Order: sequence, then structure tokens, then C-alpha cells
Amino acid sequence: ERIGGSPSLAVDREGKGPLLILLHGIGGNRTNWQAQLPDFSKTFHCVAWDARGYGDSEDYGGPLNFEDFSHDLLRVIDHFDAEHAHLCGLSMGGQIAQCFYRLYPERVASLVLAATFTHWGAALGDAALENYLSLRLKPLQEEGKEPYDIADAAASALLGPTATEDHHAQLANSISTLHKESYIKTLQSAVPYDRPLELESIQVPSLYLYGQHDPLCPPELGRKMADRTPDSRFLEIANSGHLINIEQPQAFNQAVLHFLNDVTSTG
Repeated sequence: ERIGGSPSLAVDREGKGPLLILLHGIGGNRTNWQAQLPDFSKTFHCVAWDARGYGDSEDYGGPLNFEDFSHDLLRVIDHFDAEHAHLCGLSMGGQIAQCFYRLYPERVASLVLAATFTHWGAALGDAALENYLSLRLKPLQEEGKEPYDIADAAASALLGPTATEDHHAQLANSISTLHKESYIKTLQSAVPYDRPLELESIQVPSLYLYGQHDPLCPPELGRKMADRTPDSRFLEIANSGHLINIEQPQAFNQAVLHFLNDVTSTG
């Protein structure tokens, strides 16, 4: 299905009920949620998007302002005539969810923030950030490489020690299909973006999910974020790296549904 406007956006959707939107990370696309849609759509109207410049969504001219993702997300919620939506974002998807809440708090029912951060610098520190970018931006910009050239190394750097070959293949595949120019624009916009949401100001229920072996966003980071957030829960997912929903789909789905069913039954 497509959401009109510019750029037009591709979404997968299943189910009926309260609107739940799944937001992929910087190297992902909507297919990253294939293990979630069947479970989540039993009780929710579940929508997984391709962000602008990703997957089957359109590319766009000019540089990216990170807040463009939030304006796009508003279009999606309006398209489905929903007053508000539950947002579930992984990594950069969680950064988009926070940014959206800062801009449009009244349109958010709850937040599931998985393997994410308030802003990149705070999460990674200078050395790790430099390393992250040198694995991605440098080859694409300076060495004329394509996303598929960096896919294996980038996937390996994100997955936990118990990830299977299938997990690696799924992640490497989503990285290798990135739109090169849009991916570069996203890295250039998302990484320095530093208007973080004041977590203390969040007035909807929030769930923080972090993988035990996440090399990018360790559980400690999530604990600190949850401590600052009023109505929040924190859960560490055992035997997972950064891509919790792919590496440990059963534990991820169970945690999210438990939280959302709680929130929707009391809210």
C-alpha cells in the first residue's frame, strides 16, 4: 500500500484495532518486521513503513532535515484517520519516534523504544561514532562503493554472538538494498541531529527494550533513559545484539504485546 504526498511512502499493514506503527532503523526497511506483523496484527492495526528514501518509498530532492521523518509519520497516521498511534521504533526508528513525540505529543498513544538513544553522540561517544561512520559513509562517499559492498561488515558489527546465519543474511540483505544517496543523506542528517526529546516530559506509557549483547546501544544506556522517563518500563532481552526483533523475535513480540495489551486495557 502507498501513502500519497511527497515523497510517497510504502507500507505493509495487517489487522484491525488500535494503530501500531513499526519504524525500522537506519540500515533497514519494512521487511525487517516480518516476524512481528503476524503476531501484532491479531490485536492491532499494524503498519510497517519504509521511511522516505528506503525500500519502496520514493527518494526526494535536496538534503534531509531529520524532522522530515516526523512530518511523514504524521501523514501516515492521518491517512488511516487515527487520532493517535502506538509507535514502536528500533534504533533510528526509536529516534524518529522520540522526535515525533516532541513535535506531535497529542498524536502518540504509547512508545516502544528498542535499542535506541536520545542522540547518536550520547549513545556512542566519539570513537565508536567515528568507527560507525568509517564503516558506512567513508566507503560509499570516498571509495565509490555500493551498499552491498558494506552489507556483510555492517551486519556483523550489529548482531550479537548468538545470531544465526539466517539473521545475518536477513540484515545484510536489507543493508545491501539501501538507496545509496538517500542512505548517505540520512546518515548526514540523523547522526548530528541533537534536538533530543526531554525524556522527563514524556506523558505516555513507554517501554524500553535492549539486547544483552548490543554493541551499539548497551542495556545500561536504556536503563538510564528509562530512569528519566516517568511512566516507563525497561527490559533487557537475553542473547540479542542490536536487532532484537530479528534476533529474538519471540521475546521481543511477547514483551511488546504484554506492554501494549496492558496500556490499551487500562488506557
